Amino acid sequence: QLHLVESGGGLVQPGGSLRLSCAASGFTLDYYGIGWFRQAPGKEREGVSCISSIDGAAYYSDSMKGRFTISRDNAKNTVYLQMNSLKPEDTAVYYCAADVDACQEGIADTQQYAYWGRGTQVTVSS
Repeated sequence: QLHLVESGGGLVQPGGSLRLSCAASGFTLDYYGIGWFRQAPGKEREGVSCISSIDGAAYYSDSMKGRFTISRDNAKNTVYLQMNSLKPEDTAVYYCAADVDACQEGIADTQQYAYWGRGTQVTVSS
C-alpha cells in the first residue's frame, strides 16, 4: 500500500521557521509529483507548493513565494517544506499529496492528487 506521512508541525512564534517532512512508503517518490496543501479551520484546502518528478521544478502559491522552499531527497524517499518568516495566517493543517501526473505545470487542484497523508498541524502564534 502507498502511504504518505507528514511530520514536523508544531507551535511556532510569528517570524519563526519549521521544516515539514513528507515520508513515503510503498512507492518511490521519484516518479511522483508531490504537492503540499493546507487547510485552515472553516476554509477550503489550498495549494502551497509542489515539486515535479520530471525535472524537479518547484511551484509556489503567491503568498508563499520567498518564504517557503520545497525540496526532495530521493535517497530518503522524502519531500520537505521549509517554511520561514511564518505568519499567524499560515496556521493550518498541512498535507502532502502525490500523483504520477501532478505538478507538471503548477500545483494544480486537490482532485489531481491520488494519494494523501493525514496532515500535520502548524500553529503560528505568540
